[in-house]
Amino acid sequence: MKLGYIFAGQGAQKQGMGLDFYNNFESSKAVFDQANLALGYDLKSLIFNGPQESLNETEKTQPAILTTSIAMLKAFESLIDIKPTASAGLSLGEYSAHVCAGSMVFTDAVQLVKKRGAFMQDAVPMGVGGMTALMGLSPEAAEQIAQQASEYGTVEICNYNAPNQIVIGGELAALEMAHEIAKNSGARRVIPLPVSAPFHTSMLKPAELKLEEELANITFHEMKHAVITNVNGRIVSSIDEIPTYLSKQVTSSVRWIECVESMKHMGIDTIVEFGPGNALSSFISKIDKSIKVLSIYDIDSLSAVVDTLKKQTSLEEAI
Repeated sequence: MKLGYIFAGQGAQKQGMGLDFYNNFESSKAVFDQANLALGYDLKSLIFNGPQESLNETEKTQPAILTTSIAMLKAFESLIDIKPTASAGLSLGEYSAHVCAGSMVFTDAVQLVKKRGAFMQDAVPMGVGGMTALMGLSPEAAEQIAQQASEYGTVEICNYNAPNQIVIGGELAALEMAHEIAKNSGARRVIPLPVSAPFHTSMLKPAELKLEEELANITFHEMKHAVITNVNGRIVSSIDEIPTYLSKQVTSSVRWIECVESMKHMGIDTIVEFGPGNALSSFISKIDKSIKVLSIYDIDSLSAVVDTLKKQTSLEEAI
């Protein structure tokens, strides 16, 4: 068995996430407490008690999800001695992957993603841009739709989530045209997303430049295992590449399909997802059904995953 770890991105947040980990694991409690000290405000109270409207603000969402994901990881690590071959995360989740690999210190990461959220939110004024999920179309078809609609303004691919789920983003008027083209091209569903900016498009260039400046002040460390970047779906070959990949990530398409395929090429046959919800597991089932996916999002799922992995490890040792 070769393990890969993956971490949730923005959009999975919900009030109360991680509270059971905080109450039951000292290692998880320490993560939430460290986040509060690093940020200078009561993030854990916002996560546990809401309101949801505040939790949905990008500047708060990003540190909240990173903190919750790492708290879940620490609880998992306290229960089983097992190491991944590689880690990856969807957009924001790539920061959690670096914390997991030891290439970023958690307190640096949580402060950085707070700024990242603010930079991304401020890059495009409210009401100017948006994002839309195209269901039931191939990546190639989605690319053609984006190209056609770009005659009316910026429209680009934001996320290659799965072979039949592609997210586009750009200027609202041009997105409206893309919606019509997609429907006429046989899209099963066209779903405008509840976001305030076209993340992972060239319209976020101001955020990329500001993030680049912040990343120059971060000390990175050698990775304990491979980390796969969203920018091209490949392994980050050295710590010198990390700042470039993380800054470019906000304007680049999230190549999640390639991230999963890279894990498969590394021989990874089992992937554990950390974070609220299990959206990434759903994506993987559509990318490659031969990969076993386990999701940790609450105490019960944690226990189930640990039991499964212990049984699998014991079985392999007995063979």
